[in-house]
Amino acid sequence: MIRNMKKIGTPILTDWAVISVRWLFLIAASLWLAFGDGVDWAVLAIILLMAAGNIAATVFVVLNSASSVFWVICTIADFAFAHSVFFLTIATGRDLVWWPVFLPLISASLFFHLFGAIFCILANALLLGAVAFLFIPREDALLLVGILLPLNILAGMGLVYLGTRLNLGVQLPKRERRPPKKTIDHKELERRKTVYGLISELSATLNYQKVLETSLDLATTAMEELGAPVDRLVSAVMLFTGQDPSSPELNVATARRFLMQDKNLTLPGMRGAIAHVIETGNPVSTKDLKNDPELSLIISLHECRSAHVLPLRTGLDAYGVLLFAHHDPDFFTSDRSEVLEIVRNQSTIAIQNARLYQALEQEKNRMMEIQEESRTKLARDLHDGPTQSISAIAMRVNFARRLMDRDAKSASEELYKIEELARRTTKEIRHMLFTLRPLVLESQGLEAALESMADKMGETYSQEVIVQVDQRVVELLESSKQAVVFYIAEEAVNNARKHAEAGHVWVRLKLMRDGLGFLEIEDDGAGFDTHEVDATYESRGSLGMINLRERTELVNGILRIDSAKGRGTKVQVLIPLTEEAADRIRRGT
Repeated sequence: MIRNMKKIGTPILTDWAVISVRWLFLIAASLWLAFGDGVDWAVLAIILLMAAGNIAATVFVVLNSASSVFWVICTIADFAFAHSVFFLTIATGRDLVWWPVFLPLISASLFFHLFGAIFCILANALLLGAVAFLFIPREDALLLVGILLPLNILAGMGLVYLGTRLNLGVQLPKRERRPPKKTIDHKELERRKTVYGLISELSATLNYQKVLETSLDLATTAMEELGAPVDRLVSAVMLFTGQDPSSPELNVATARRFLMQDKNLTLPGMRGAIAHVIETGNPVSTKDLKNDPELSLIISLHECRSAHVLPLRTGLDAYGVLLFAHHDPDFFTSDRSEVLEIVRNQSTIAIQNARLYQALEQEKNRMMEIQEESRTKLARDLHDGPTQSISAIAMRVNFARRLMDRDAKSASEELYKIEELARRTTKEIRHMLFTLRPLVLESQGLEAALESMADKMGETYSQEVIVQVDQRVVELLESSKQAVVFYIAEEAVNNARKHAEAGHVWVRLKLMRDGLGFLEIEDDGAGFDTHEVDATYESRGSLGMINLRERTELVNGILRIDSAKGRGTKVQVLIPLTEEAADRIRRGT
């Protein structure tokens, strides 16, 4: 029974509530005794004994030593105290003290809820009735029991509800039982550390070749972690090298247990398991390597009886495939394939990061080359233009100074020529400053900048430039791309002035369908053989065509130069104005 009571259990707040109520009853009993008809030493002894017990109960609660046995003892003590006081007062003929009988009801209801309340109500009814019928008239006894019994029932139900609320609302948190720690084998722990280390290294490195090598090492270590026999596992990373998307080529970037002749092998990736992986972007397992049109070409796989091919792909960007093979036909189970898929995901992210870093480095180097070329071009233009003119002005001033003593009229004419030369030099310098940073482009836009460039070409070099701009294209172009388009046009016009000796240059910017803009710079100059110039371009001192190509790449466009000796030149640039158009250009459609 006590074991069941322990399951019922009450929180420590209930213990304090019962102790507090007991002190109130003891104080009330003491006051009744003090103001009654003399001191009843038996009742006083019971009150003192109960007070000592309550002090002991308080110590138990403070020490958190309360238990189901403690609750039973407290309830019995309260029951004995209440009925002893009731019995002594009714037996000695003093004023009837019936209210202490509620104390055990409070204890039993709060400690043991409904079970305790019912038990205490029945016990109170029996003892009260027995004592009352022994010492007072039957009519008075019936009246007393008839009044106290309903009061006990109502009080007990209320106390049961109160105890339940206390138990639910302020239950002390129970300590969760922790599962026993599993012991991990030292070798298994070392393998896990190795796997985590390889994943960290794979994520941290930006060296492209190291990423590929680490990918295969990570796959081998992960297979070993699963207890797989990796001593005969053949693996390779094969990457695309072909520029034509319709005919991809796969070369072996790095491999494990590959023969030397296989490392130099190039696969078209158009048939078999590799082609399926490239087309669908899903991994493929095969046990028929001998009949696979491309895997059968790899000599290192001839003894293997199963292979697993995974795509290295993210979004629309495909880098190649991961190839794993083994002599066991059932080597690539679902668990091992799942681990290889995790390796593939990590490898793809690492390859993408490494390629982005490489592209960033190449872009940085290209920007440095462009800056160096801009400085070289500026120095060349200064040397060929203003520097020569200023030197000529200095010589002419010296000549005019000597003429002034001999021939004043000739000296005056020479000063006039010097003035014209100085004005022309000033225009050249202003034109150079304009091309370095056209402020009108920032303030008024691309069309105004092209018109201003044409005007300055006419004023400075007497070069006639005709500009035709569709404003709709300008509205669709970002400000950064407008600057690039301006520099492409300025470079082409400058080339026509310097090398083609053109009488007229036409700059046209118009809108084509499907979100494409079209820039064309045409001149009626001497023209040139494009094949001949391309063949000898590396030995030439000019970088004008390289500048045109690099700036075209900055706007994701396509450059075409159409020229022939004696019939002028057309520089044509196709410019995407939307992301969809840029994507079509990247895919060659």
